[in-house]
Amino acid sequence: MNGAHDMGGVDGFGAVVPEPNEPVFHGDWERRVLALTLAMAKPGGWNIDMSRFAREDRSPADYLSKSYYQIWLAGLERLMDERNLVSIPEIDESRVLQPPKAGVGVLARDDVAAMLRRGGPTERDAASQAMFAVGDRVRMKNIHPKGHTRLPRYVRGHVGVVERLHGCHVFPDTNARGAGEAPQWLYTVRFTGRELWGERADASTAISVDAWESYLEPAE
Repeated sequence: MNGAHDMGGVDGFGAVVPEPNEPVFHGDWERRVLALTLAMAKPGGWNIDMSRFAREDRSPADYLSKSYYQIWLAGLERLMDERNLVSIPEIDESRVLQPPKAGVGVLARDDVAAMLRRGGPTERDAASQAMFAVGDRVRMKNIHPKGHTRLPRYVRGHVGVVERLHGCHVFPDTNARGAGEAPQWLYTVRFTGRELWGERADASTAISVDAWESYLEPAE
């Protein structure tokens, strides 16, 4: 998906200026948004890729006008509305307007710590041999999926070198739309800055990007 969220290498946004000693949360409401997003995944039945897509799939004006956790909240509201866990009028009025949906699971307080420790591993058994090996020159395919993808726009069509294999992992493009995990080999591909941005880039600059096998093709 070509959206406003995919701003890597885009001109006009200025330099990234880290906040010194930045806190994990800038307000209690941010902490609550993160907690709600994690807790509601159990009754909602969504996965991490569905959650990411709900945050990213919005107009540039909407996306760029929101702070980080405002985007998380907007994504959560969409996910809950799509699954009839809450309605838009209820969100607008900040009160319950209809009986709660029956038969949904609830993440109990006592189960939170165990769930967070367990996490959600994405590695799966390989069904085939890896197509590429460390040291291979590969090209990122110049594709523009309409749905969720983890292929950054600024590397599409460019040539890099495989520097690491991570095993087989859940493919986010299909997982985000509920079409199955479709595990694929996952690689780290290293690009020179000049390959991505031309002669204006510092010759010492390099960028590493994790990419699933279907994003790659052999470099000519």
